[in-house]
Parts: sequence; C-alpha cells; structure tokens
Amino acid sequence: MTDASPSSAGNGNEALAAVPGELRVFQWHDHASLWFSLGVGLLVMQMGSYLLPALSPSQALLAIVLGSVLGAGLLGWVAQIGCRSGLSSAGLMVAVYGRSFARLPILLNIVQLLGWGAFELVVMRDATVAVGRHGGAMTAGYWPYLATLLWGAVILLLIGGSMVRLVRRIVSRVALPLVVLSLLWLSWQFLSMAHGQGLAALWNRSGSGGMSALSALDLVIAMPISWLPLVADYARHGKSGRSAMTGAWSGYAVANIWCYGLGVLVALTLPSQDLIMALLQAQGGLIALSLVLIDEVDNAYGDTYSASVSAHGIAPRWSIRRWGLLIASACCLLGMVLPMHSLEPFLLLLSSCFVPLFGVMLGTLGLGADANRLLRQAPAVRVKAVLIWIGGIAFYHLLPLASTALGSALPTLALSFGLAVLFMRRRERAEPVPA
Repeated sequence: MTDASPSSAGNGNEALAAVPGELRVFQWHDHASLWFSLGVGLLVMQMGSYLLPALSPSQALLAIVLGSVLGAGLLGWVAQIGCRSGLSSAGLMVAVYGRSFARLPILLNIVQLLGWGAFELVVMRDATVAVGRHGGAMTAGYWPYLATLLWGAVILLLIGGSMVRLVRRIVSRVALPLVVLSLLWLSWQFLSMAHGQGLAALWNRSGSGGMSALSALDLVIAMPISWLPLVADYARHGKSGRSAMTGAWSGYAVANIWCYGLGVLVALTLPSQDLIMALLQAQGGLIALSLVLIDEVDNAYGDTYSASVSAHGIAPRWSIRRWGLLIASACCLLGMVLPMHSLEPFLLLLSSCFVPLFGVMLGTLGLGADANRLLRQAPAVRVKAVLIWIGGIAFYHLLPLASTALGSALPTLALSFGLAVLFMRRRERAEPVPA
C-alpha cells in the first residue's frame, strides 16, 4: 500500500502529483526525528575520522559545525520547497528541467540510490559480522552473505508498509530515543578516554596539513548534500513548509555534527582504520554499536523508498510499493556481488551531478516560484536549466585542476544557483501550457 493518494493531476502518477493537504500529517517533530535518524550512521562517523590528522581538532570541529549548518540548511530549503508544493523530487525535477529531459536526472538518481542502498547493506553486514565475531560467533565464510540477506529481508518488510506510519510510530517513538542513548554512551566513553590520555594535549595537537579548510568543508557537506535528491519525497507529507524546513535543518545538523565529531574523537583516542573495531573497544560499545547498527536500517530504507518514488515517476504503471520491493531486492543482490569499496568512487562521481542539479533547482524554485504551475507548464526540455546544470558539472570537476584549496561543492552550488536566479526567474511568467 502507498502512503497517500495524490490528486489525479498526475494522471495516476503519484510522484508527479501533489499530496493533498488533508493527507499531510508530518509536523516539526516528525521531520526532525526522521532527519536526525537519517543523519546518524557509521559511514558519517568514518567520514569524521578522515579529517584527522590533516587538521587539528579545533580546525576539524570548526569545519564540522560550519559544514553541517550549511549542508543541513540546504536540506531544509529543499524540504520547504517539497512541502510547499507537495511534489516529490521527481516532480520537482520535471518542473525545472522539462518533461522529457528530467528522465535523465531521475534515472541518475535511481542508479545512485541503488548503489547507496547496496552500500548501506554492506556497511550493516560488515558491522553485524564484526559484532558477531567480537562475541566469538559468525566465523564461517558464509555469514556475510547471510547477514546481507537478513538486513535485505528487513528492508523488504518495511518497504511493504506505510512510510508515514514508519516515520511517526517507529522512528519518532522507538528508534530515536535508542540511538540518542547509544550516541550519548559512546560520547561519554570516548570523552573519558580522551580525559585519561590528556584532553588538553589531544585538543592542542596540530594538523599535519594536506587538507585546506574549504576542502574539509567539502568533506563535511558531502553527507547532507547526498540526501538532497531524497528530502522532498518525505517533506511533501508535511503540514507546513516552515516546520519541514526547520525540522529537517535542525534534526540533520545536530546528527551530522554529533557523528562527525564522534568520528574525530574516536580517531584522537583510538587511531585505527577500522572504526567498528574501535567502537567495540569502548566499555559497553557492543550494545551501543548494535543500536547504531539498527538505526542504519532507516538509511537503507530511505534510499529504497526514494528510488521507488522516482521509478514510479518514470513508469507509473507499477505502484511505489511494487517498485520498492523490486529495488530492495536489487540492493540486496548488488550488496552480495559487487566490490562495494571500488564502487564508492563511481557513487561519489554520480553524487557530484546533484550539486549543480539542486543549485539550479534552488535558484529556480527556492525564492517563491510556483513549482506546481511550472510542472503543469513544463515543456519537453528547459534548455537554459539543462545548460546551467551541464556547465555546473563541468565546473565541479575542472575546479580542482585550478585549485584544490577551494573545494568543489560550495563554489559549484553558488555558481549554478546564481545563474539559475539570473536566467530562470523569468519562468515565473506564465508560459503556454503544452498540448
């Protein structure tokens, strides 16, 4: 079953129709709980540990706070657009890029979500096996496959239900308190370790260099930006744009700061390339890690659900639920057969396409334009939007050749946003509705 029955404006295509007001139930705490939960993850902690030893702890903390506030602010802005319009990410892409051309970014989004969904299952599998082996079990070679199938089955079970009920009944009421307790426990344990090793000496360590402040900001902002293609799929179920924006912004910013910061703290106290084993060394780390691991489920679910909404937007004859079951199964199979660590650069390459994509979207829709009207009036291709997006992708990859100190994400986002404001705001004037 699906979560809502959008109006018939999308001709049976729920992804391209606005969710009616009477079916919008998410309030501020629902948005905040969802995005805090999605912001927590082992991969986020691992990214935080990468900031050391290139930066000093104080420099790393500054980059974490600034990058999290900026990145989560972008999430909140897109959430506001999605809630105000009631449209999914696929619907917003059609409104900005045109009915025919939008299929390309929608397909890219599906591909990257398949990859990230499989990657999340691999992270969950590896953590499960590490926890099991730490307890003296799961030593046989077939356990990684069984663990992948186990977590894949959980995602299949969840995708068959209602996303709205999952967020309101499970994430907000059950998962959130447990994951907060686990993060508090891990933070206390590693702060105690840092105090025992000499907190002042650890804090005053100097960085070894090799990473500029803007490059570090790029690394931090990468995580919230990776969620931009998903946020509208959930925010469209919100009651008000303001609560969607502030809930997503505050929830994700707090989670991102906390997990990146915890990654830095772990790297300071227990330098290791294996974050999971480092967490297990903390007192009570097994229980805390297990709770964080369970919270990873919503990350994989988020990728799967959003991919199914996008797939339904292209092929509406299959329901969102049916697409979700297929995509969850595909993620499970990919997680068992693909070399995920060699696939990660390809996924990051795909993600780079979405920085300018959403720069154009924010420049077009973020200053008050009517997304539903633009969707109704969408031609086959909005040429100016497409050219700005392609130019932004080129700029993203060419900029490091000129200077690695600037980073890529923020300059590309600013450029594509500015060009969209300059050239796309004229679209607010009524255009002929295509036959």
